[in-house]
Amino acid sequence: MFNTSLTTCHRVLLSLAALLLLNGCSAGDPPAPTARTQEVGVYVVTAKSQALTLSLPGRTSAHMTAEIRPQVGGIIQKRLFKEGDDVKSGQALYQIDPRSYQASVTQAEANVSSAKATLEAARLKAKRDAQLVKIDAVSTEDNESAQASLLEAQASLQSYQAALQTARINLGYTRITAPISGRVDTSSVTPGALVTAEQDTALTTVRQLDPIYVDVTQPSSTVLRLKRELAQGQLAASTQQNATNVQVLLEDGSSYAHTGTLTFNGVSVDEGTGSITLRAIVPNPQGLLLPGMYVKAVIDEGTKQDAILVPQQGVIRDERGDASAWVVVDNKVEQRQLKIHSAVDSRWWVSSGLKVGDQLIIEGVQKVRNGDTVKVVEVGRDAQKADSKNTNQPSQQNTAVASRAVTF
Repeated sequence: MFNTSLTTCHRVLLSLAALLLLNGCSAGDPPAPTARTQEVGVYVVTAKSQALTLSLPGRTSAHMTAEIRPQVGGIIQKRLFKEGDDVKSGQALYQIDPRSYQASVTQAEANVSSAKATLEAARLKAKRDAQLVKIDAVSTEDNESAQASLLEAQASLQSYQAALQTARINLGYTRITAPISGRVDTSSVTPGALVTAEQDTALTTVRQLDPIYVDVTQPSSTVLRLKRELAQGQLAASTQQNATNVQVLLEDGSSYAHTGTLTFNGVSVDEGTGSITLRAIVPNPQGLLLPGMYVKAVIDEGTKQDAILVPQQGVIRDERGDASAWVVVDNKVEQRQLKIHSAVDSRWWVSSGLKVGDQLIIEGVQKVRNGDTVKVVEVGRDAQKADSKNTNQPSQQNTAVASRAVTF
């Protein structure tokens, strides 16, 4: 009986609570909580003057190369250099046994002396007969013969003098010298080896390494693009009047200390590769660069006066690699498709899709959708100030990045 009363009492209380709740709701529901507006950080797009560089792969080659070959035959007596040393022009490298050539010189000298004596006798006879023929003391025929003998003696002397000169030249060739200054390679012969004149195998090679050449190839399509952009005023020509600077990057990615100069721009296109050969000359005082090294040459192409560079975190790429970005227009999020020219340090150089004054979202990119209403907070002001201070000063990291028109 008592339990039944408690149960009834509970039911009554629950009914009263439900009635009070219904009455409260009917008096007016409280307003639903409103969604908070998403806050995003934006970078205000600006334009600046930016140097345009092109990174091209290439190889180093010696400025001058001389293959040393003997001009006379004989036995090598001495090697007069140390392999790998720097030698001067005219410095002796090998000595060939000179004795047979010295004997030839001595014989030629004797022949010249004999020819001089013969000439002197012929001259005296010709002079005497020329006087005697005037008084009919000798016949005209004898006089003419004496004059002819004089001419023959003169020609014979000239012939012996030429032979003497040749013998002396050959004697000089027994001492083989360096025709240029540079670094000498390994020797292919040792003392006691027999060599012959103008043989196919070089005795050694001397290479001039300071300065040194850097040979690179540039696609012809890139040349056409640059000429077109310069003609249209999209690029300003380099400030150098007579030459274009070239920065060299070594195999390990480090920057070479000395700046080179572009000295040759190809005049024809290779039919097999469709490329044009460029040659730069680079100082090499320490001999760090050696012929055959793989390097990259970073060449100044021109200056883009109104380049747009934006932080990389503001650019999104899809599965196909296409670039896009979110911008804020009248507090609404809008998606833009971009074309990227190249990377510059930690920024993207945008060639199309953005304009000066656009508010590019760089913080909160993953939280927004097209058409969302957002609250803008400007960030990246320090980066923009740095951009304005570093105008026309591309970093070495930038120069290491290949242009979009170059394929490796």
